[in-house]
Parts: sequence; structure tokens; C-alpha cells
Amino acid sequence: MTVITEPPTGRRSPLRHRNFRRLVTGTASSQLGNAITPVALAFAVLDLGGTATQLGFVEAVFAACQVVTTLAGGVLGDRVSRKVMMEGTAAISAVVVGSLAATIILGVATIPSIAVMGGLAGVVAALNQPSAMAMTKVVVPAEDLGAAVSLRSLLQTTAATIGYALGGVLVAAVGPGWAITVDAVTFAIAAVAYAGMRVPHERPPHKASMLGDLAEGFREVMRHSWLWFLILQALLYHLFWSGAHSVLGPIVVGEGVGRTSWGFALAALMAGFIVGGLFCLRFRPRRLLSVGVCFLAMTGLFPVAMAVSDTLWPIVIGAFLHGFGLQVFDIFWQIAIQQEIPEEKLSRVYAFDTVGSFVARPVGLALVGPVAVAVGFDTWLLVVAAVISGSALMSISFAGVRSLERAPDQPA
Repeated sequence: MTVITEPPTGRRSPLRHRNFRRLVTGTASSQLGNAITPVALAFAVLDLGGTATQLGFVEAVFAACQVVTTLAGGVLGDRVSRKVMMEGTAAISAVVVGSLAATIILGVATIPSIAVMGGLAGVVAALNQPSAMAMTKVVVPAEDLGAAVSLRSLLQTTAATIGYALGGVLVAAVGPGWAITVDAVTFAIAAVAYAGMRVPHERPPHKASMLGDLAEGFREVMRHSWLWFLILQALLYHLFWSGAHSVLGPIVVGEGVGRTSWGFALAALMAGFIVGGLFCLRFRPRRLLSVGVCFLAMTGLFPVAMAVSDTLWPIVIGAFLHGFGLQVFDIFWQIAIQQEIPEEKLSRVYAFDTVGSFVARPVGLALVGPVAVAVGFDTWLLVVAAVISGSALMSISFAGVRSLERAPDQPA
């Protein structure tokens, strides 16, 4: 394995590009609010007397709506202005999330109403995501792409870290509704930031139908063995981890150790993302994915800690190592996609990546309550740990994962 530990002499920050600054301002702002809402939403459901199964149902509705809509978002992101997609969906999200917050604050929210409004929020988020992910390659030159991917991820996860910690504090201090209101404000800020980007509004004309565009995107995914193989691995990861994180975590840690403890655990998770992002600014292995999946195997330490510990610090450490390993893998994964996929197909490839990765998430969220109750919460958390770490390590045996190399840096 060849590792480059120092950036090339004279490399300048991608933040010198105005459009990139606008992009990361919007995405980081959204991440801040989006980190607060899961914490607040979980306790809003629990405050209404919701069970683990009902909380899983609410989370599953959001995930299902997001998965169903993502492919449309990918096609639109390659057909129309990505900038317009991003600023429009951010503005709509501000309205939807603000309305959800108002129902909770006014005391008129019910578990079904939270599920419906959460589903609508998932639809809008799905239309935004492929365009937002593909935009990095548009706003920086090729020589800055690797640094831009790492820095964007670092800034977003820094914002999310603050959001997770703030979420626990806000829920304890002013309640879930006001905490979710902050998310609505951050979407409005993101819409303004995206509107200030100066990028081409028009996309090249498409002769094919939307179904034809989808088929072309699918063929691009299947053309790269490493891409479809790791999407399948991500499917398995989210099938098992989604319920452990979104349903069992707030119950096992939030109710067992303390509500603010779950917020701190999530903050530690995101702190791991930050350190992982800083690490990747200087650690640049030649074989991106084979190294990345080794770090991904660290993710099993978080569910192990939740299963065996009834005190905060082991859980915080496990959460940090989970975030660190996942972030290192994700940055290398993003670099590989941006490096290997043509720009005109990026939104569709990201859409298939999202759908393939998250299609089983609603199933995991819906089933985790009854399954965990049947076998025991701690036992199921250990099963989750074995699956997500074991499947990551098994990925190294796949030739496409082992062989993909980082493109040589171009002169700055």
C-alpha cells in the first residue's frame, strides 16, 4: 500500500472558490439542523407515549419516502439545473419542517401526523440529495477535487457534531418542537446560500426519456464492479444499523443512561467524523477502497458499547470510533465516485447509490422493535455489530475493491 502523508507543495484551499464557499455554507447549515431533528423527533414520539415499534414506524416512513423519491431526484439532477433543485428543495424543506415543529409546539401533533410530515420531508430531501452531492465536481477544478471532498465532509460533520450535542440540550431545555424549529431556520439559510452560487443554470438537452436516463445511470453503476458491490454492502449495513441507531439508541442510552447522554453519544459519533475528516486531509492511500473498508469495520464498536455498558464513557468512545471509521471510508468512497464517474451522470449514480444503500433501511427500522424485544436489546446490538463489521472486512476479498487506485494529483 502506497501512502502519501503530505499534500503537494503549494496546494491551496478549495475555499478560495466562491461557489464552493456557498455550497459548503448551505450544506453545513442544513447538516446542523438535520442533526438536531433526529434527537428531537425521537423524544417527541416517546413523549407522546410511543413504543419502540412506533418510533421505528415513524423513522421507516421517512426512510421509505426518501428511497422512493431519490431516483427521480437523480434523473432531475442530470436533466435540469442542479442549483435550482437545491435552492428550491431547501426552501420547501424550511416550510415543511417548520410546520412539523409548530404542531409539536402547539400540542396538536400525533404519532401518525409526525409520520406523515416526516415522510413529506423525506420526499423533499430525496429530491435535493443527488444534485447536492454531484455539485462538488461542478464548483471546483479537477486539481482541487480530492481536497474539496474532504473539506466539505469535514465542515458538514463539524456542523452535525454541534447539532447533535445541541439537540440533546435543546430537547432537555425547551422541548422537541423548538429544537426542530432550528432545523427549519437552517434550511432557509441553505436556500439563500445556494441562490448565491454562480453556476450554469441549464443542463445539456436530453433526448432520452426519464426511464431511458435511469437505465443509462444503472448501466453506469453496473459498469464499475467496486461500485455495485459496495452499494450492496451498504444495504446490509443500513438494514442492521439503522434500527440500532435510530430506535434502540434513544431507548437503551437515552432512557437507560439519560437523554442528554444520547445527545453526547451522537456528538461523539460526529466528533469521530471530524477527526476522520482531518485525518483524510493528510492520509491519502493509493488503494482507496481496500483501506477504507478496513476503517469501516470499526463501526461495530458502537453497538457493542451500547450492549455491554450502562455508563456513558464506553458508549462515547464506541461512538467516536464508529464515526471515525465511517468517515474515513465515506471520504474515500466519495473521491472514488467523483474520480471515476462522468460529471453528466453523477446525479443518477448518486441516486442509485442512495437507493441501493438505503432501500432496506425502512425494513430495518420497522422490524427492529419486535425483533429486539423478542431476542433482547443487548443481544440484538451484538448481532448488529457482528454483521456490520464482518461484512466490511469481507469486502476486502472482492477484486474490484482491492484494485481501485486514487488518481495521481494534478498540479495546483
